[in-house]
Amino acid sequence: MRCCWGRRWPVPDASRRAAPSPLPDAGAPVPVQARGSAPDPAPQTPARLEGSPRLEAPDALRRAAALRGIPRGVWALPPVAVLGLLFLYPLALVVQQSLTPDGGSGGTFDAYAGVFGSRAFREALGTTVWLAVGATLGCLVLGFTLALIIAFVPFPGARAVAKFIDVFLSFPSFLITLALLFLYGTVGMANGLVTEFTGAAEGPFHFLTTPWGVLLAEITYFTPFVIRPLLAAFSQLDTAQLEVAAGLGARPARIVRQVILPEALPALGAGGSLVLVMCLNEFGIVLFTGAKDVTTLPMLIYGKAILESDYPAACVVAVVNIAISVGLFGLYRVVSKRAGA
Repeated sequence: MRCCWGRRWPVPDASRRAAPSPLPDAGAPVPVQARGSAPDPAPQTPARLEGSPRLEAPDALRRAAALRGIPRGVWALPPVAVLGLLFLYPLALVVQQSLTPDGGSGGTFDAYAGVFGSRAFREALGTTVWLAVGATLGCLVLGFTLALIIAFVPFPGARAVAKFIDVFLSFPSFLITLALLFLYGTVGMANGLVTEFTGAAEGPFHFLTTPWGVLLAEITYFTPFVIRPLLAAFSQLDTAQLEVAAGLGARPARIVRQVILPEALPALGAGGSLVLVMCLNEFGIVLFTGAKDVTTLPMLIYGKAILESDYPAACVVAVVNIAISVGLFGLYRVVSKRAGA
């Protein structure tokens, strides 16, 4: 390309033309398109790959309109079908078996009357409730204390401990019970050391086969389910409040009681409600501890269905267990909504 002074200016290629050129100096000559010269070629757009689908704008709009025209109820059919087939249908069979034993016609509550009048059911219900409540309280106290230490007390490996808690949540419950059996069982390490040094016939630790052993195992296993939401809540806590409280002369106990605890109440409620429901339905811990005198509702269902082949009674106990769990969950939802309001 030639300018008005007859000087030839280099024509930039397409790759260089894509980048913006710097502004020329005020005194520098500005190149002008010469008459009769061919204009610079326009940058070419990359060609469409061969075989790639090409969707025009009107086609896309028509397809979007067609999708919007489908009723919303149609989209809900697949998940409802899966939920009904895998959960609601078996649950309906359990309820039907509890009301009409052995395929009898007409609804009857004879099976409920027989189960509610039995002493085994009342004892199992009482054992289940006090174990669940005791384990929940123990998990709340121990979990809050450990979460405070991990979040606010600097020590080497605090981050590794927090990561291990996340991994601990994936462990099955019977694995923790087996670990306790290896430590405090009849032939465990603790009893082995005592008998080795004292020469006694047996060790002093036999609490794992009692309700207290089941309670210890449940607290050990379910405490991380309280620690995890507490750590998440503590990470959102404004540290400036703690610094101001400490600067005003507040002691650590008062800071925990008046600053940290109010912020941790929603996390404590969420973790405690989850632990309570899980303890009500826990089966593996009670089974693996070998506590023969500890019968909970899940253990009673197992005994009625597998050992005694009394399926109507097992279905009745299962319905009661489900009703308690759903009722507690609904109560938690109501309380949490009112607390949030």
